[in-house]
Amino acid sequence: MGGKIMANELALLQRDITDVVLDKVTELEEQGVQLPTNYNVANALKQAFFKINEVQLSQKEGGGLYMEKYGHTPVGKASVANSLLDMIQQGLNPGKNQCYFIAYGQKLQMSRSYFGTQTALKRLSDIEEVKAEVIHQGDVFEIGAVENETVVTKFVPSFENLDNPIVGAFATITKSDGTKVYTIMTKKQIDQSWSKAKVQKVQQEFPEEMAKRTVINRAAKPFINTSDDADLFSDAFNRTTAGDYDYSQHEASKKAQTITERFKTMKQAEAVQEEKNAETTETKQLKRSG
Repeated sequence: MGGKIMANELALLQRDITDVVLDKVTELEEQGVQLPTNYNVANALKQAFFKINEVQLSQKEGGGLYMEKYGHTPVGKASVANSLLDMIQQGLNPGKNQCYFIAYGQKLQMSRSYFGTQTALKRLSDIEEVKAEVIHQGDVFEIGAVENETVVTKFVPSFENLDNPIVGAFATITKSDGTKVYTIMTKKQIDQSWSKAKVQKVQQEFPEEMAKRTVINRAAKPFINTSDDADLFSDAFNRTTAGDYDYSQHEASKKAQTITERFKTMKQAEAVQEEKNAETTETKQLKRSG
């Protein structure tokens, strides 16, 4: 087993991955995929590598830094590149706390924050605004129906209730024509969704943000799956959402297959030694973004 990957090897590795990602971005743009206006790809990649280089492996994986153990492997490099492409296609920047990176064994995965889900959804041409609220025990919350569609008719949160148990959450998506679409989840429904999560400790430490993210992800489904916008954006959005859970994911896209094939032909860095005494994964990433 080789030693820790050296700084110059890490820099070379990042350059190789960046080159592959940028080549793929250029290819996608030539196919008609449009990135968000004013989205700085180079800056987003720079911020992403700052975060990726800090990703810790779980104790089950032996601890240590992900990039030092798996970053140089074909599987590791492909997963990093795919995570970065999903980030770019959704117009996210980890420097703005819109996404973070988590190691699941040998693979790295990009996960959206609540803010990132808001940002990505607002890329859709028919969505003007997205927001979510958490309902605590004691808050005034009433619903009704307009033309057989559920609407929130009254919501009065209270400062005194902020430490009370969460009883539900709701998302409001304002369309470009001004109409509002509501999605409501009870705490039982939220818990059921969380029970399928790959990492559950984070829900206990950041329940409000995670409840908001959960209800927004549910609210997003009909818009994402019926959107006229680029299919690759929808694929990236759905892949990121599905990746947080244990149930089977969709078949890998041609994009992912192409990237994996490209990395098989790249020069490999030396094997790296596993570090010890690591912290957790997603919890640490959220603490850094907080």
